[in-house]
Amino acid sequence: MIRPLTQDELRAEGETLGRALPPRTVLAFEGELGAGKTTFIQAIVRGLGVSTPATSPTYALVHRYRGRRGPVFHLDCYRLRSADEAADLDWEGLLAEGDAVLVEWPERAGPWLPAPARRFRLHHLPDESRRGLEAL
Repeated sequence: MIRPLTQDELRAEGETLGRALPPRTVLAFEGELGAGKTTFIQAIVRGLGVSTPATSPTYALVHRYRGRRGPVFHLDCYRLRSADEAADLDWEGLLAEGDAVLVEWPERAGPWLPAPARRFRLHHLPDESRRGLEAL
């Protein structure tokens, strides 16, 4: 079910989720460009206790943040040309060290993506002041 949310509601939902995440959680985020994936992840990262603003790792592929329990990793697989490139991302190291691993464009990581605890899809809605959030 797609829930329509304002930007403020999306942020509040993300922060609440971040505060409640168990350690070593992998979350996956799908959706078209501009659907709100990074906005939602920024809020989750705040909920995990990260004090610096999270930015999209589109060009770097991975950003690391210091959360209250440990490192939080934000990956953006959009620029991967093939799933085989995801093998170079050291998934085992990220999972062993990270408090949370948040992955945008998970479908591009193919079989290298660790099984996420939860998957989300974000949607553009006709009312441009809202985004659709769907837990898969």
